[in-house]
Amino acid sequence: MSVFKKTESNRYWNKFYNEIKNFILYYNFVKMAELSKNAAQIMDLVKELTIVELNDLVTAMEEEFGVSAAAPVMVAAGGAAAGEDEKTSFDVVLTNAGASKIGVIKVIREITGLGLKEGKDLADNGGEVKKGVSKDEANEIKAKLEEAGATVEVK
Repeated sequence: MSVFKKTESNRYWNKFYNEIKNFILYYNFVKMAELSKNAAQIMDLVKELTIVELNDLVTAMEEEFGVSAAAPVMVAAGGAAAGEDEKTSFDVVLTNAGASKIGVIKVIREITGLGLKEGKDLADNGGEVKKGVSKDEANEIKAKLEEAGATVEVK
């Protein structure tokens, strides 16, 4: 369960994480092969780098050699353009239970299957009602909760 909101910063770290993961996979492949003396020295130097230094190194190598450390991605012929990924799973978040809290608690319990105490806590404090649902289901849940008087966001 991720507690982070989708932000530009998180996308940057996700990209960086994938680059590091690809580097580690490549490192394990290179480790299996016989390394020359020079390659072994370079590998030892890379092992001692901090994450920031490693990021700078990857960026400099990408610019110097005109390559990308990102994993290759297959694109469907009729698919969306790059960067236009359509979101397929949504989170329904309760921001405010409103004036008729009892009605909201009933709807929360119906949707989630939570007990009375857990449903009341969710209504009092707000938070994720349902996570990773389809767009249609998220809109249905939002409509039920708003009908009961709650304020809801679909993320």
